[in-house]
Amino acid sequence: MLKEKMHVAVPTAFGLHEVLETDKTIDHIKLLHDKGVKSVLIGGTTGEQHSLSLEEKVEILEVIEKEPELTTDMEIIMGVSSIRQKDAEKLATRINESSISAIMLGYPPYIIPSQEEALSYSERIIKLAGKPAILYNNPKRTGFDLSADSIITLSENELVIGIKDPGDRDKMEILKKGIKGDFLFYAGGEMELEDKISWGYNRLSSIAGNIYPEEVKSWFEKLILNDFIPEDDVRVLEEIRNEIFKGNAIFNIKKTLADDYDEAWLCRSPIGNRGIIR
Repeated sequence: MLKEKMHVAVPTAFGLHEVLETDKTIDHIKLLHDKGVKSVLIGGTTGEQHSLSLEEKVEILEVIEKEPELTTDMEIIMGVSSIRQKDAEKLATRINESSISAIMLGYPPYIIPSQEEALSYSERIIKLAGKPAILYNNPKRTGFDLSADSIITLSENELVIGIKDPGDRDKMEILKKGIKGDFLFYAGGEMELEDKISWGYNRLSSIAGNIYPEEVKSWFEKLILNDFIPEDDVRVLEEIRNEIFKGNAIFNIKKTLADDYDEAWLCRSPIGNRGIIR
């Protein structure tokens, strides 16, 4: 079981011509570690999952494995998803022999598998990875919504420890009744976080934590414990949410990172090409 209540979903660094820059990605993780972050999600997070080839995902995995300070002192979660199941299986097989703490299993976009196909896909990849698994339900991006029955069925697998963004209040009520034992419910990002916690969400996959890790962690912990949050803190967090989530979050984060690091943090087209004609 993962111990950290919050992880930061780390953006992938790209340089000129949208080339993967693994060293820059690792440097950002190291900076987060220095700021007290104990858990990160890597490998095509923050909406970049399907812009990465299988070879690029393996490259990220291999580079982070060369950083024992990070892999021993942090929970490293790796995203696993692909339009082709075979590619997801290859990545899962490589992760099985790695020091990665857990996987976050996403579903392929556009093709909209049936619930039965999604169950088969999940069970196969989870078995090959052999790591604790967080399911990732993201119908807004994929067009596919993992049903409550499917989530409950997968929760019976001892390797399945949680799910990210399972659904709304009504769906959460079904899941809380149908899932036995401890189960982790992750909110994807800071938007509507107060509502999600009231529905039963108990973990955070943070986006704003890339820029404001201490502030987000403190805020989230108080929300989970139902502690009083001073009015000044509420205002600061609203400003952070407006800064990060007004427009495209990954574009906004990379713009800030470019300023902080004084070097390019690019997105892959079409993200970030506003008004550009080549």
